[in-house]
Amino acid sequence: MKDYIENIIGDNIRTLRRQRAINQTTLAAELNIRRQSVSAYERGVTLPDIYILIRIADYFGISLDELTGHTGTYPRGPGASDKSRTNG
Repeated sequence: MKDYIENIIGDNIRTLRRQRAINQTTLAAELNIRRQSVSAYERGVTLPDIYILIRIADYFGISLDELTGHTGTYPRGPGASDKSRTNG
């Protein structure tokens, strides 16, 4: 599952960057990170931390859900209920 998530985020970063015709160096400079980090994210070698994800989403004007490919649905295990998500 980890590889699947990494590829979605990396693919989305690459797609957004290419749509705007910017290179990795330019994106890295805008985010104040190294170009090698952008490359690693795009290749799925590593994931950006939450703070970098927020900066990437803000830079491209999209939500974190869009950047991460989150659909708003979670798999539910046997016996799971909405009550398990509340404090009371």
